[in-house]
Amino acid sequence: MAVTKPKFCLTQTALILPQILFLLCLFQSLECRETSKTSPLNHLNRIVAQAPSSPSKTPTFKTRGWRILFGIIFGSLSGFILAICLAIVVRFFIQYMNRTPIFKGPVVFSPKIAPKTLQSAIDNETQLLGSSPNGKYHRVVLDNGHVVAVKKLQRLENGSPETQNKSMKRQIQRELEVLAQLSDPNLMTLRAYVRESDRYSLIYDYMPNGSLEDAMMRVRENQLQLGWEIRHRIAVGVIKGLRHLHFDCSPRILHYDLKPANILLDEEFEPRLGDCGLAKLMTNMGEVASGYVAPECFQNCRYTDKSDIFSFGVILGVLLTGRDPLDPFFSESGGGSLGRWLRHLQQAGEARQGLDKALLGEEVEDDEMLMAVRIAVVCLSDLPADRPSSDELVPMLTQLHSF
Repeated sequence: MAVTKPKFCLTQTALILPQILFLLCLFQSLECRETSKTSPLNHLNRIVAQAPSSPSKTPTFKTRGWRILFGIIFGSLSGFILAICLAIVVRFFIQYMNRTPIFKGPVVFSPKIAPKTLQSAIDNETQLLGSSPNGKYHRVVLDNGHVVAVKKLQRLENGSPETQNKSMKRQIQRELEVLAQLSDPNLMTLRAYVRESDRYSLIYDYMPNGSLEDAMMRVRENQLQLGWEIRHRIAVGVIKGLRHLHFDCSPRILHYDLKPANILLDEEFEPRLGDCGLAKLMTNMGEVASGYVAPECFQNCRYTDKSDIFSFGVILGVLLTGRDPLDPFFSESGGGSLGRWLRHLQQAGEARQGLDKALLGEEVEDDEMLMAVRIAVVCLSDLPADRPSSDELVPMLTQLHSF
């Protein structure tokens, strides 16, 4: 990334503080001991001690010992409290210096992209690749001939006070930096981004086959043929990308908006998940009902990794049936949703009738597709606990032929 910021080592500070504490305690102890030796009260005690002692008087050496002990304890406690206060001040100072700055202009993570030419390339007229409620994809050719895909997001920030806007901008920048660090064959890696007032343009690698939503639309219009082998490959790639987010990333990343519009296809129709985790920053999150959103998100606004699995189950159902989950067919058929319709067909032993007619060519693949229908139905369970994890789904989908 083109912009760097100073870093302070908290480990060095933590090593210095015990030394400071020890010196403070030693200094306070020595001071109290010297005070006990030179004070007028102690001088008077020495005079009284030289006089004949009476049996009812307490010995002076005990009084002196208690005072020395009290001085040591008081000095140690004062040094300890001072060290804690100093540590708190240093910690807040380090947090203040290490806070994420608000970058202006293009922020680039790839050496193939020149920051000076990126802004002008985005501003020029570009080819529209696809759109979704969260933004539009454009094809952009940079000055060096490198082709990228630019997604112009909708407004991310709300009309909050200036301090809240700065906090939101830092949060967005942290999320974008996480996207830039993703390295998995089935995830879109962020190459750069540009902030323009309250809107962001994200720069990804260009995917020649567009999004899965565009591909399935062309399939429905008989403009593209996708056999079971390619559809199965897409399903396996999507669940592998989810497994990487759920199990290999630390901290774990939830997608929040898994749907065909956010799945890009490369030359070999290998899928790559885009916009991972960005939907939680959208101001309109949850306002638009989607056929890919889990029921618990509407009921109690709770989103977990099993919510991502529900979205994957819808995508698998789309690949198997070729139908859009918002197709009026499902409400007219009495099922109400793609998941309930598939569950009804499976229980009636008629799951084969729900498959896309373009997939019914070779009988040798029927068993794999019917098993995939069963997997989709399980992923679309109403209860999150009944859905498998992405780690369990990877072997289930990659070994369909063995079931």
